[in-house]
Amino acid sequence: MADQERPKVQEINISKEMRTSFMDYAMSVIVSRALPDVRDGMKPVHRRILYSMNDSGMTADKPHKKSARIVGDVIGKYHPHGDSAVYDTMVRMAQDFNYRYMLVDGHGNFGSVDGDMAAAMRYTEARMSKISMEMIRDINKDTIDYRDNYDGSEKEPVVLPARIPHLLLNGAAGIAVGMATNIPPHHLGELVDGVLALSKDPDITIAELMELIPGPDFPTAGIILGRSGIRKAYETGRGSITIRAKTEIIEQPNGKSMIVVTELPFQVNKAKLVEKIAELVREKRIDGITDLRDESDREGMRVVIELRKDANANVLLNNLYKHTSLQTNYGINMLALVDGYPKVLTLKQCLYYYLEHQKDVIRRRTAYELRKAEARAHILEGLRIALDHLDEVIALIRASRTTDIARNGLMEQFGLSEKQAQAILDMRLQRLTGLEREKIEQEYKELIELIAELKAILADEEKVLEIIREELLEVKQRYGDERRTEIAAAGYDMIEDEDLIPRSQIVVTLTHNGYIKRLPLSTYKNQKRGGRGIQGMNTNENDFVQHLLTTSTHSTLLFFTNRGKVYKAKGYEIPEFSRTAKGLPLINLLDIEKEEWVNAMIAVDDYVDDWFLFFATKRGIAKRSPLSAFSNIRKGGLIALSLREDDELINVQLTDGNKDIVVGTSHGMMIRFQEADVRSMGRTATGVRAISLSSEDQVIGMEILEADDDVLIVTEKGYGKRTPAEEYRLQSRGGKGILTCNVTEKNGSVVATKTVSGQEDLMLITASGVLIRMAVDGISSMGRNTQGVRLIRLGEDEKVATVATVEEEEPTDDEEADQGEIVEGEAHESSEDSHDNDE
Repeated sequence: MADQERPKVQEINISKEMRTSFMDYAMSVIVSRALPDVRDGMKPVHRRILYSMNDSGMTADKPHKKSARIVGDVIGKYHPHGDSAVYDTMVRMAQDFNYRYMLVDGHGNFGSVDGDMAAAMRYTEARMSKISMEMIRDINKDTIDYRDNYDGSEKEPVVLPARIPHLLLNGAAGIAVGMATNIPPHHLGELVDGVLALSKDPDITIAELMELIPGPDFPTAGIILGRSGIRKAYETGRGSITIRAKTEIIEQPNGKSMIVVTELPFQVNKAKLVEKIAELVREKRIDGITDLRDESDREGMRVVIELRKDANANVLLNNLYKHTSLQTNYGINMLALVDGYPKVLTLKQCLYYYLEHQKDVIRRRTAYELRKAEARAHILEGLRIALDHLDEVIALIRASRTTDIARNGLMEQFGLSEKQAQAILDMRLQRLTGLEREKIEQEYKELIELIAELKAILADEEKVLEIIREELLEVKQRYGDERRTEIAAAGYDMIEDEDLIPRSQIVVTLTHNGYIKRLPLSTYKNQKRGGRGIQGMNTNENDFVQHLLTTSTHSTLLFFTNRGKVYKAKGYEIPEFSRTAKGLPLINLLDIEKEEWVNAMIAVDDYVDDWFLFFATKRGIAKRSPLSAFSNIRKGGLIALSLREDDELINVQLTDGNKDIVVGTSHGMMIRFQEADVRSMGRTATGVRAISLSSEDQVIGMEILEADDDVLIVTEKGYGKRTPAEEYRLQSRGGKGILTCNVTEKNGSVVATKTVSGQEDLMLITASGVLIRMAVDGISSMGRNTQGVRLIRLGEDEKVATVATVEEEEPTDDEEADQGEIVEGEAHESSEDSHDNDE
């Protein structure tokens, strides 16, 4: 007996018990707290808040109610946790800087982007927003399942109907046990377009979806740098994107500059950002800021950073990007619950599961409406029978002592159901009038048509999809707005996905003061020789276009500086601006040093082993190095050649190792020699002498010369000419060369030497930024010892700054310049003094 009373002790493995218990806890956190459902994109607390507000009548068309009342209802009925957890969640749903499309319409102090807390729940009021009504639309039409609440006294929805794709619309963030989710918000119109496209083509690729949904759209706007992180996240469910604040550099009349910040990266605290900038200034980690103030108001955000007069605004802004949250990384982890289990989802999967949920909602709604229509039609069928046998029905009812007897009599005599018999007994005498009888017939006819239509919908998935499309388009039209977040090309240190960049021909320009931009090649119109040209760029005083290159968006651009260093960037990384814009400071793109500027740009498609880069310097030095030696260029640049004192790099050409090279000087001298005369050297070598220079002369150009080419000369006063290649005999490198242009006060020094075939167009850019394009074959062919003809009419004190050749285009009819005239004396100058002055 004593043994029976002794308590039974069950031995268990503590490791197994801990594992089991922790897994139960982990799954509870994952399913019931931290992760959103893929169908409605909501965690339980969000779902319960909206359901409770709707159940209590706090809809968008009703007055605001105290937040404390809402929180109390949610806690008491559905969410047995602390009031702060519920209220904080509701506050975020009402903040326009946290939710792209707010689900709660808040009245009162609901916090700010500066990190200010919302007022206590007893002070604030709230109701559902208009768009949140789409989340619970048709909830009373048996579109979703319900389950018991925590104490079994109420029912709560398992999922909301969610007539908007909320998982991607407002995103989600949560930390579970051993996993976390971080889904960015998106643009409603783009998401609707994506769902529509998927509904029409189930085999659509993610790349095709990205044409409709290019990336996240944050409530605080900002700029996303690059598309590769977005694509990785959409294809794998995980990725990282860089978000940068929207800033503007404003030059003030007093010569000072200021940086104005108008948009911040998502979830950046503005007050802490300003405090961080002030701390960097105090610690002298950033120098040049004289004033910092927050001018934000109800009209929008505005943080002003005033700079010293000698401060470089672009350099300082780059440092702010580096050291503050003006630039942040956002890690995307698209984890959600699918059938109750966590799953990392691609973009297509998110849209697919949402679309499947909508199919289920529409089917269930249609089935509900069908049941109601059939039930009403059943009643009307009974009423029609009664009206057809009115006298008999009246007599039977009058003869019956009780309602039950009358009901049973109707059922037996006319074969009616109990519901039909009861409806006849409940029918008012006014329904016996002729007009009321017509209404019954009309209603019955419409119900029969509706029943047939509802059955057709249930039998055909395409009809279900068509309803989804119509309702989504209605939502898009009602709540659609403009995209806020800009998606820009990635910076130099970011890997960009070239598959997302369209391949096109571009013109890249770089000014003397270091402003770079690209434009489509088609921007420039053909003009006849001598035209005034079009305004190619608005430049600052003392600035002018120095380099111009025609290339592709997918080519690699190599930038060679006066100090002999080389940097690189992809064509699409060069920012695109309008024709008259001055462009972006090159320092924002490349990490070039102080007192360093770009003297040559070339485009490379592939680093093949048997191609070379040929260098020429101002002091007449040449060097040839394999192209493959420049395949791995670091962000901070690479030494391309070692320069002697007082020398600088003039030009670089891409060669196959078997070319003839011509080197021209400002005094009109030129030498032609074989490329092989300069042996292949290492990347850091200095080089050998290409041409011997006279006093005050310097090299202004180096080009490759083909057998059928002409040598094109352009002088600073707008004169130019073509001279056949055969007039330049082959010499050994290192000589003085021969005269190629008769330099006079009238035509000025030589500014450019080009080799042309006659099939190109020529671009001339003046120091003031005026650009003219003309066909090379329209330029006169003359001997070496001539001045040339006028190519462009220049204003007083205006000079030609740079020259470039581009692929020939067909002349346009819509904008054609006036035919230029040869100035008096040019024909005479072209023919006389044609003798050679070989040296």
